Amino acid sequence: MIFFTSDLHFGHEHIIQFNHRPFRNVTEMNRQLISNYNAVVQPEDTVYLLGDLSFQISVEKANVLIAQLNGKKHLILGNHDKSYAPELFEEILIYRDLREMQKWRVLMHYPLLEWRRERHGAIHLHGHIHSKGLDNNLSNLQKGIRRYDVGVDANGYYPVAMSTILDFFQLFTLQIS
Repeated sequence: MIFFTSDLHFGHEHIIQFNHRPFRNVTEMNRQLISNYNAVVQPEDTVYLLGDLSFQISVEKANVLIAQLNGKKHLILGNHDKSYAPELFEEILIYRDLREMQKWRVLMHYPLLEWRRERHGAIHLHGHIHSKGLDNNLSNLQKGIRRYDVGVDANGYYPVAMSTILDFFQLFTLQIS
């Protein structure tokens, strides 16, 4: 399977208060994010990590945490990412066009106003904005914007499967029509 996630912010104590994350401390947050991730992502799965894996910890500590994550990891760099150990990833990029199941996805940490193949049905997947729940994704869809926040804050602190994203666009597009 293919999964997407972003904005784990391993090691970032203040993100708990800033985003009202349901964790007592950074140790609990790091442990729960790894547990949630590995509960859905199997070692043979592909995961696109759309940035901001860590913040306010050393690259060595970040590498230890990232190494615990299952799957074949592809990193799309965010504004807080470090020079992580390259062997932890299949690739490290700032942007990626991904074609899967005859459809295009545009992957970047930041939400874009326009993206390649947008007028031909491409979906833009991003992080960075730390939206809560599906409200932002639903609001975009109601405006006809095919952009989806894959960040942990918007997805119950779990990675989101490609099939879930496609179902979201199909289901809610039918309801809006």
